[in-house]
Amino acid sequence: MANNSVNAEVLNDLIQINNDRIQGYEKAMKELDPADLDLKELFVKMIGESHKHKLALATEVQALGTDVETGTTSSGKIYRTWMDLKTVFTGHDRKAVLENCEFGEDAAQKAYKEALEEEDLSANLRDMIAQQQKELKASHDQIKNLREL
Repeated sequence: MANNSVNAEVLNDLIQINNDRIQGYEKAMKELDPADLDLKELFVKMIGESHKHKLALATEVQALGTDVETGTTSSGKIYRTWMDLKTVFTGHDRKAVLENCEFGEDAAQKAYKEALEEEDLSANLRDMIAQQQKELKASHDQIKNLREL
């Protein structure tokens, strides 16, 4: 039987990872060379994707009668740093930005994988999380392909 507190904790952890992802891409956009308009457009799309995921996750958290997390990761079972760009970026190098974004996407994939491994997760939430993970995997692969070019 699904446990509401476990469900809320998992959802809030994923909200935090999406917050990390948003902040990471916002930071990445600032680090890009002005000529990298294609990446800026892609990062805006990915920020929108995380906002969409956050809204769906937050709706479920509220339905469980729990407060929605508003910050970035700092605690929780699925704690992972999406991308600590404060110390990682050393310049406006396109490849370095993409490598760091791929690292962040790997962390997001790991967080979603761990969420899906939670035994007490309800079936409807498992389906929603699996769908979000699939969408994030496509974003991950897009970043990886750009980095490999």
